[in-house]
Amino acid sequence: MTKTREDVLRIIDEAGIRYIRLCFTDILGKIKGMSIARSEIEQVLDEGQGFDGSSVEGFARIEESDLMAVPDPLTFRIIPWEISGEKVAMLFCDITHPDGTPYEGDPRWVLKRNLARLQDKGWTFYVGPEIEYFYFENQNKPLPLDQDGYFDYGSVDIGAEVRKAAVNALEAIDISVECSHHEVAPSQHEIDLKYQEALVMADFAQVYRFVIKQVAMHHKIYATFMPKPVFGINGSGMHCHMSLFKGERNLFFDASDEYNLSTMARQFTAGLLRHVQEITLVLNQWVNSYKRLVPGYEAPVYVSWGRRNRSSMVRVPMYRTGKERATRIELRSPDPAANPYLTFACMLAAGMKGIEDKYELCPPIEENIYTMSEERKAGLNIDTLPNSLENAVRKLEASSLAREALGDHVFNKLLENKKIEWDSYRMHVSHYEQDKYLPML
Repeated sequence: MTKTREDVLRIIDEAGIRYIRLCFTDILGKIKGMSIARSEIEQVLDEGQGFDGSSVEGFARIEESDLMAVPDPLTFRIIPWEISGEKVAMLFCDITHPDGTPYEGDPRWVLKRNLARLQDKGWTFYVGPEIEYFYFENQNKPLPLDQDGYFDYGSVDIGAEVRKAAVNALEAIDISVECSHHEVAPSQHEIDLKYQEALVMADFAQVYRFVIKQVAMHHKIYATFMPKPVFGINGSGMHCHMSLFKGERNLFFDASDEYNLSTMARQFTAGLLRHVQEITLVLNQWVNSYKRLVPGYEAPVYVSWGRRNRSSMVRVPMYRTGKERATRIELRSPDPAANPYLTFACMLAAGMKGIEDKYELCPPIEENIYTMSEERKAGLNIDTLPNSLENAVRKLEASSLAREALGDHVFNKLLENKKIEWDSYRMHVSHYEQDKYLPML
């Protein structure tokens, strides 16, 4: 439902809301923000809320720290539980300079700027992420709550109970859920949101992670979006389904094509395949992300596409073959700890580059790539994603496409942050090294 300034004020008073959280996102994808009282909301809706941006990761330097958080009324939601006995609402904000111009370090602005490329064409970019996560007993040690597997449904399973409570909370704030289920690994779960326009979905993804963690905490367990929390089992992904529409027409659909893919869909897919290595740092931004991106645990490490092939990085789902609205492309490499605004912006930039430069799509691969010989993979020109944060940094640093998509500020700040993270990891002496080398060296 569309919400105006007047709608927000009316709902606040009707529901007896006393406090409103103003939320925004830093470059690493963490929700930041501040709370204001009901008495302040009218002025803040009109003028924004000033804050010091110098302490926010990837935001302003000390000498340019004054920023404004300007609420977007469309994002207004009442948090579906009381906080300290009070009803509390939340609003996502756009970050601006004091003069009202967009702040170039705001990830939400990065996505909006990329989406603006579609407006003159009348196109809409839809995204539907499958966001996986784990429930553990606590945050200090990854102790699973079950030993279930894919689509298992234990009637007395605490994980299933908490997942259902999370679904109820999401639907209570008008975030539509398509389905939820147990994933492959013990204590691993997934809740799929109904596809939305990209900016709406990026906001939803942030609310999703907030709700999942809060509902788990209320049940005295811990939810994590860490890509690979446990050695030897599957990690968590954020497979992203995407399509371009013009009005009600799916621009990715062509009934005459054997895969029901239009020329535009093929070019978009070719763009993803050609540029995915350059944007992997955005889609998989943590040291731990590359513990997931290894062969053998369903994670897509090979740059290829197919229909039935789940070892491919890009897939064309066949759930409703021949249905126009259901035709889409699925990118399987992102993980749930990524910044959704920057992730969706880079996916769109790569796909649009393919359309604009009319990239040719290579033939699909339907064989299991995990079992292929190196010679076979070389013969099919199958490349791999970066295998470490360090290599992903190098790919992004050399990418003009990523720099343009992110803008100089976010591009440089992200690289700076990730180089520091890699150096900290590189210098750390792990338990593995102590267990292996102390007895023998």
